[in-house]
Amino acid sequence: MEWQISDSLVAYETAVAAMEERVAAIRDGTAPDLVWLLEHPPLYTAGTSADPADLLDPGRLPVYQTGRGGQYTWHGPGQRIAYVMLDLKPRGSDVRQFVGDLEEFLIRTLASFNIKGERRSGRVGIWVAERDGSENKIAAIGVRVRRWVTFHGVALNVDPDLSNFAGIVPCGISQHGVTSLARQGILVEMPEVDAAMKRAFREVFGSSSPAAPQLVSR
Repeated sequence: MEWQISDSLVAYETAVAAMEERVAAIRDGTAPDLVWLLEHPPLYTAGTSADPADLLDPGRLPVYQTGRGGQYTWHGPGQRIAYVMLDLKPRGSDVRQFVGDLEEFLIRTLASFNIKGERRSGRVGIWVAERDGSENKIAAIGVRVRRWVTFHGVALNVDPDLSNFAGIVPCGISQHGVTSLARQGILVEMPEVDAAMKRAFREVFGSSSPAAPQLVSR
């Protein structure tokens, strides 16, 4: 297992091209599995189930069609992306289990900051129950699998400009809002989030320690 952390914003096209290349190498046995932690410039992505009507403000930000599952979401500074490229064949070729493990990975990451992240039937992602009875999404999940190798992954709201979500119906769900670690009163730097994510990932996906993280600029 290899970890990479990008220290500057990564263009979406650059990230997709890099994932495509790495997935092919994992499939061919010439590269290890990879978790890539990064941030994107402000943008919207449209998954394979996206409804054009859910793009409420088309001129607000660039929009990228993407092969991941799901609908519209926002990416940008203050949101930690974890692109997870794993060969599922040694893990039983079970996509449903993989998605469940990603949920657990996020729930344990949030628990490191005393936030209770929860699953909701029929709603993809991880949710936080507010004191007023409302529920807000704090992390999104959108994956793609090619010949049993995964790519794309998860997005955790750390301290982003949440107003950008007003340009879309996030993940096609209009009845609920979005939140972040900062909105929940947790002010942390991204390296702290990265450390929590790495611990949680080891707990969920295996006990063996991943390779030392590599800091890369893209």
